[in-house]
Order: sequence, then C-alpha cells, then structure tokens
Amino acid sequence: MKVLVTGATGMVGAELVQQLLADGAEVRVLRRGTSQLDLLSEADASVEHHIGDVTDAHSVLAAIVGVAQVYHVAAYIGFGGRREEKKLHRINVGGTANVVNAALKNGVQRVVHTSSLAAFGRPPQPEGLIDETSAWRDSQANTEYAYSKYLSELEIHRGIAEGLDAVIVNPALIFGVGRSGENTRLICERVRDGKIPAIPVGGTNVVDVRDVAEGHRLAMQRGRTGERYFLGSENLRWKTIMGTLAEAFGVQPPARMASPRLAEVLGTVAETFARLTFTTPKLTRELAQASARFYPYTNRKAVEELGCTFRPFAETAQHIAEALQQA
Repeated sequence: MKVLVTGATGMVGAELVQQLLADGAEVRVLRRGTSQLDLLSEADASVEHHIGDVTDAHSVLAAIVGVAQVYHVAAYIGFGGRREEKKLHRINVGGTANVVNAALKNGVQRVVHTSSLAAFGRPPQPEGLIDETSAWRDSQANTEYAYSKYLSELEIHRGIAEGLDAVIVNPALIFGVGRSGENTRLICERVRDGKIPAIPVGGTNVVDVRDVAEGHRLAMQRGRTGERYFLGSENLRWKTIMGTLAEAFGVQPPARMASPRLAEVLGTVAETFARLTFTTPKLTRELAQASARFYPYTNRKAVEELGCTFRPFAETAQHIAEALQQA
C-alpha cells in the first residue's frame, strides 16, 4: 500500500515517515525542493520524493496519483498575529483544500489530517476540561494560527460531505528532538543555555512527537470517519515544563515568573526589534497572551477508541536532553 505524507521533513512528519517505513509501508513524500532532509535521516533514501508544495494544486494532484492513504501533516505554525494571516490561511486552509480535492479526485481510501488543540478554540477564560466536542467560539484567546487550523478542519468536513473518508487528529504542544532553533526544540535549547528570562504563568498540554506519530497511524487504522482525536499527554504549568526540562539537562530552572503584563511587553519589544532588523521575533504579543492562560484537555477519547498511550513529559524531556548532549 502506497502512502503519501505531506510535511514529511518537519518534526512530526519525519517521525511518522520512519514509523511507517518500520511497518513496511511504501512511502511517498510531498516536499519543496528547498526542504531540509536532516530529520528524515536514513529514511531519506527509502521514500519516493515528489517535489511540490501543498499550496500548488497541480503538484498535490500529481503527488496523490496512485496513493491509497494520505497523512496531511504539512502546516505553517506562526504566532505573528494579523500580519501572518495571509500566509497561515494560504498554507493551512488552502493547502488542506488542495489535499481534499486531490484525494477526492483520485479515490484515496482515507486521509488523516493533522490539526491542533488550538482548533478546538478557547473561551475568554478556562471553563474546565476541553475535549473533541468543544465548539469553536470566537474570542481574543484564539490566535490567527488557531483560526486557520479551525478553518482547515472545515475543509476536511467539506470533503467528507463530498464522499471523502477522513479522520482528524489534534496534537497538543509537541516536544521532540526536532531541528535546532525550531518549534519546541528552541524552548529546550534556551532552558539548557539559561536564556529563559522569565516563565509564563499559564500552561498547556504537552505530548511526545513519537506518540503523536503513533496516534496518526492508529487514527488511520481505527479512527471513525469525521471524528477528532486529541493527542496529548499531560496538562502542565509552564513552571513545571521548564523545571522538568532543566532537571533533564542538569541545569537550574528559570527563577523569575512573567506576569501577563510583562510577557506582553516583552512580546511587543521582540516584535519591534524583529521589524527593525528584518528578522523573526522569538516572542510575539499573541504568543505572550496565549502563554499566560492555562486550558486543560483530556485525551480519554484517543486512549479508549484508538488505543493510544502517552509518555509522561519527564520521559520526553530526558530523551531530548540525551539526544542534544550526543549531538
């Protein structure tokens, strides 16, 4: 059975590709010609490469020809607020629409779509456990990224209405070895190097990238058409996340706590500096506001229906620390 993976050169996609190959699947990847292949490692030589982009409908259509299953992992993760709105929607919404249309045209057996916990939406203030039944509500607690992932899910449901068999997975904040300077790897490196000026007062749900990839495969095998499955391990305050990482690296955890107001000021300063230097800010006001809140989630559905298991964050942190020390 031939399987297509979009976003295969990112942290989640690369781990998924390696697990699929270990299962004996024939894997094709859709990637840009400029994509870094380091995370694929030895898997690079074992997959079929199709050069293209999810935002290009023609290249997506060509990549899906002859494929039985599709894992649509490709997405843009951005927290730059309104200034990134077009890019978020072009890749996350438009790219998903292209995958849906190509899958329908080629009679693909099933699509697993990688969404996010952000697509559940967040009320202005936490109101209890959030799960897959949560309905989207417009609020200032939702980022532009969250809105783009919510709209991408609507594209999946549009495809289902037209005859597509598809399942949605909603990962929590994903931690893994990944690539230096990117995503949560950047958090790990900054904790290791003592460069976290202050800890946000909020928190989030965290999950190991290996469990996320496994959750994708279980969703393909056992998920119910049109259903969402939250892939997350533990609801943790940022103080605990930073402290666990620091312990794994054998360093002192950050000592200061950042009030919501301080975090927003730091985000504003970082955005201003980035505009002046034509660089990407490490912190934005939108991200600062999100990190000041704590919304807890439940993984019960994925555990009971898919058979997912999730590592404790301490194990994930230790795995990352050991990998970075060997690099």
